[in-house]
Amino acid sequence: MNPNDWLRPGERLDDLLTHEMHIIQSDDVFSFSLDAVLLARFCSVPPRGRIADLCTGNGVIPLLLSTRTKADIVGVEIQERLADMAERNVRMNGLESRLHMLQADLKEAHVALGYGRFDLVTVNPPYLPVRSGDHKLNIHIAAARHELYCTLDDVLAACSRLVRTGGKVAMVHRPSRLIEIVCGMREHRLEPKRIRFVHPRAGEEANIVLIEAIRDGKPELRLLPPLIVHEENGYCQELLDVYYGRADRLGGVVEEGQGGDEA
Repeated sequence: MNPNDWLRPGERLDDLLTHEMHIIQSDDVFSFSLDAVLLARFCSVPPRGRIADLCTGNGVIPLLLSTRTKADIVGVEIQERLADMAERNVRMNGLESRLHMLQADLKEAHVALGYGRFDLVTVNPPYLPVRSGDHKLNIHIAAARHELYCTLDDVLAACSRLVRTGGKVAMVHRPSRLIEIVCGMREHRLEPKRIRFVHPRAGEEANIVLIEAIRDGKPELRLLPPLIVHEENGYCQELLDVYYGRADRLGGVVEEGQGGDEA
């Protein structure tokens, strides 16, 4: 089937440059951004096992993770339109044997998926608390940006319910909420282990933070070198390598025959 045959009115087909994948997107809903790519290339991925991606949107993170592992991956998305796009993205890229999409509220995802059954849980949640007037925005865009359907605590509680003891939870968020994130993780038995700040340019404040925790882990935190996105001539080499498939993770390389990694 021609990839364009998967489209519905108002949708477009974009390339995921890595591994020649395609992804359905629309200007009517929140399209994926650099944050999703960073998270999918930052998290420590098991070679096999089970992975859950919460707030999956159109399924971009499961698609990207599928290039790093042979694990079964389930994406959880509350909005019907986005869940439908995610399901079509999975089938269009021929990944339905390993990737599955569940339309559900993440607060109830454990009912369908079970407690403690996942080796890794990833999440790119809404970053901003709800403010007056947010309900007047396009609902899809508002829900992606603001905590209309779930709070930060809801997200961390869901991650803790789904991940097994010793399993990992990886999140991308805004540095301004890092204290909330760290304190919330510990309240839900998720011990922060790796943090990496992302800066638009050298000399500018970080605008993205990547954080990974272990369920019931011992306290020991690694603060990784900062990632500077833009250099004089465009994206830094580390980002170019993950965008074009020369590396399957930030700071890593693609090794022939490797199905996953232990970062």
